[in-house]
This record gives sequence, structure tokens and C-alpha cells, in this order.
Amino acid sequence: MKVAIVGIYHESNTFLPKPTALDDFKNGHLLKGDSIIEEYEKAHHELGGIIEVLKINDIEIIPLIYAEATPGGVITADTYDYLLNEVISSVQNVLPVDGIMVVPHGAGVSQKYRDMDGHWLSELRKLVGNDIPIIGTLDPHANVSKLMVNATNALVAYKTNPHVDQRAVGKEAAKIMVDTLAKRIIPKQVIRQFPLAISIEQQYTSAEPCISLYQYVHNFLKEDGVISVSVILGFPYADVAEMGSAVIIVADSEEKANRIALNVEEYVLNRKHDFVGDKKSVEEVLAEIPQHEKPILMLDMGDNIGGGSPGNSLVLLKGLEELGNTRSFVAIYDPEAVKICAANSLGSTFQLTINGDGDTYETEVTLVNIVSGKFTESTPRHGGQVNYDMGKTAVVKTKNKSTIMLTSLRIPPFSLQQLLSAGVEPLMQDVIVAKGVNAPIAAYGPVCGSIVQVNTPGYTQADMTLFEHKYRRKPLFPFENIA
Repeated sequence: MKVAIVGIYHESNTFLPKPTALDDFKNGHLLKGDSIIEEYEKAHHELGGIIEVLKINDIEIIPLIYAEATPGGVITADTYDYLLNEVISSVQNVLPVDGIMVVPHGAGVSQKYRDMDGHWLSELRKLVGNDIPIIGTLDPHANVSKLMVNATNALVAYKTNPHVDQRAVGKEAAKIMVDTLAKRIIPKQVIRQFPLAISIEQQYTSAEPCISLYQYVHNFLKEDGVISVSVILGFPYADVAEMGSAVIIVADSEEKANRIALNVEEYVLNRKHDFVGDKKSVEEVLAEIPQHEKPILMLDMGDNIGGGSPGNSLVLLKGLEELGNTRSFVAIYDPEAVKICAANSLGSTFQLTINGDGDTYETEVTLVNIVSGKFTESTPRHGGQVNYDMGKTAVVKTKNKSTIMLTSLRIPPFSLQQLLSAGVEPLMQDVIVAKGVNAPIAAYGPVCGSIVQVNTPGYTQADMTLFEHKYRRKPLFPFENIA
């Protein structure tokens, strides 16, 4: 048996003015052939789980292409054309195969195709026909379309947010492939799109309301013939027709899958107000700092790099600086500031202008460190990656006790090694600002005494109803009320 592996993986924020280009994939992961196995075989990533199960079952693995970029704006037409051609031509060159494992994100948008993942999966299906199983994984922050589901035999989403179960989900998807090839199962897949979008800060799966939702859907796996149940939390920062929450059921009959999907929809809609959440302003959070156990993990939701934001909002930095006596850590994406820092010597003090998104902050800083920005993560963390690169990185301190990390590349805060590799000690901070919503909790939660989500402004602000969506389905709660 021979199984190919392909993937185009991107979470596209359509509200960002700057598109995602091919260089962004090259700065992320643009891997072909055996380099995919070298990078991911031992990683806590779905590709690692897929590789493990296929190897155990003596299936020949044909790794072809895996393209992944840090979440950002819509993918340019030329970039998508290139990636699509690489997927289709590489598969065409190795046919015949017995199956194809696919690794889409589920929230990819290109300038030509708003349902980008639905498009490339459909093109793949056209190429290989209906007899070859196509089975894969999804990020639950997907906006899943019927096109994606119709083009595949089974899609399995991660069950945790932060995503620390990616390798396990890769193994689950590969096991479905193995059982399908052995003719032990014939998977039937259905999707049920809810007239509801779960608010981003309510998507933490280790707390309510998600913890009860996941316990509820898990019970359906006890039924005979139920292969997989995947909650799709949704990605509100993509203005597409599929935006919103859903469930994907894989079972031995469509009738069974549809019945379960309707039950899950009823469960969610009966609790719809629980999925909206309360939002705390910057002023509220800063005023409450003395009440919280230190260090405080302060989640900058409006500048969530994992949702596509630039990673250079200065709102919380300025607020903490104004307090004047709070030991805080903030990472800012600012390549120009890094160049200025690199021109100075360690220990020197100088005036530095930090550039944000349409904003600047000038202050006197002392240069503490200059590092390459490369680090590794060996434990299961959101994203499942092992190797990271922030580009050349500077660490400076201000008179008001702020430690500022300035990076040359946008890197989401998914690993504590981001701080440790640059000589920053997390336990010496009163506040650690992480530009995310839930994902940084896996990395920073273990060393923080308290966690606070902050309703900051930006391209990933928590209140999705403040964005102008032209393409979303209607009615969709909380945009519109539903019965």
C-alpha cells in the first residue's frame, strides 16, 4: 500500500490589508519530500502522528509537499497558484497511490478562492477520482465548507484549544485511513453548520462552555459505527460564507451521522448565550493588576498573532509603562527597531522609537541581549512545531521596569522557549503579555499565577460583531438573534 501526504496550511484573516505571499511560507515551512518526515516525524504535530501510524502498519509513505505560514492576510493569487500546482503535479507524478493524507487548516482564503481549502481539496479529488480515499485533519478554528467535506472521506479536527493533541489527531486520521484501506470501514461523512459563531475567547476547551460541549459530543463515540465527531469552533476573522461553528460526523451511515449532528446543533443552540462571553477592557485589566497572583498572563486578544494580527500593537506596552512600577514583558514585531539595537553595544542606554501599527512609542532603553531568534520546543504546545525562528531579536529594558523583546519575524507566543532562549526569566515578571487568546496558555500557563484576557483593539478584537462581514451566512448568532 502507498499513501501520499500533502498539505496547504494557513489561517487567513481577511480584515488585514497586507496579503500573505510565498516568502511568508518560505519563512514558515515550505517542505517537500523527505524533509517533511525529517521535520515532523518526532514532532507533536498531526504529521508526526500520521507518519507514526502509517509506518507501524507497513504502508509506504510518499511525502510530497507541506506548506505552512504564520497566520496573516489573504494569500495572493500567485502564491496560491504555485502551491496548488505543487500539490496537483506532485500527486500526479506518483500515481497510482492507494490513499492520500491531507493537512489543510480549514480557514485558508486566497485572492481567487475564498474557500481555498475547499478548492484545493476538490481539485485533488478531480485528479484521483472517487475510489481513492482522501482523509485528513483540521484545525478547529476552521470555517468548514460542504466543498471540503464532499471532497474528502473523513476530516478529523483537534479536540483541544490550545491545540496540544495534534499528534494524537494525526494518529486518529491515519488509523481511519488504515481501516479504510483494509476495508474494515466505509466512512460516511456529514457536516452540520450551526447558525451560530462561538466567540473567540470562549473557545478555551479546558473551561466552560467548551468543556461540557466536548464531553457531550464525546459520548456519541460510544455508539456502534461512530468513527469520529469533530467540533468546529470557527474562525471569526475570515469574511467567508462558511464563517461560524459546525460539527463534522464520520460514521458507518449518513443517517446515523445526520442524527448525531442534529443533536449536537440542538445542544449548542440551547446554550447559545454561553458562547458569547464577557469582555474586559484595557483600563479594567490594568486597574486589577494588584489583585492577581503574579506573574499574570495578560492575553492581548486584539493583536493575536495566531489569528493573523501584526504582533506590534503598543496598547498594553504603553498602559504598563504608564503604571511605572510593574515588571512586565512584551514582545513586539519591529525589524527596524532590531536594526537600531544591533548597532549599539550590550549594556548601552539610548533613545529608541518602537513602531506599532500606525503608532509609535519612544523611550530610553538599555540593551540587554541580541540573539539569533532561533529556538526549539520539545513539549506538546499549540501548533505542534519543534523549530522556531523570530529572526534577529533584541531584548531591552526601560526605566519603568518593562522588558521588551523586539523581533524581526512575526512569531506567535506558543513556546516559553521564546523568552528563555533570549535570557528572559518569566518568574521575574509581574506581567507577561502574550499576543493571543487561548493558544499561549499551554506555554505560559504553567509558570503564571493568573490568566486574564484583555479586550484590546485590533485586527483580532474579541467582539466579532464589530467587523463588517459581507459574505457570512444569515442569520448567525450573535450578529442576529435566532429562535
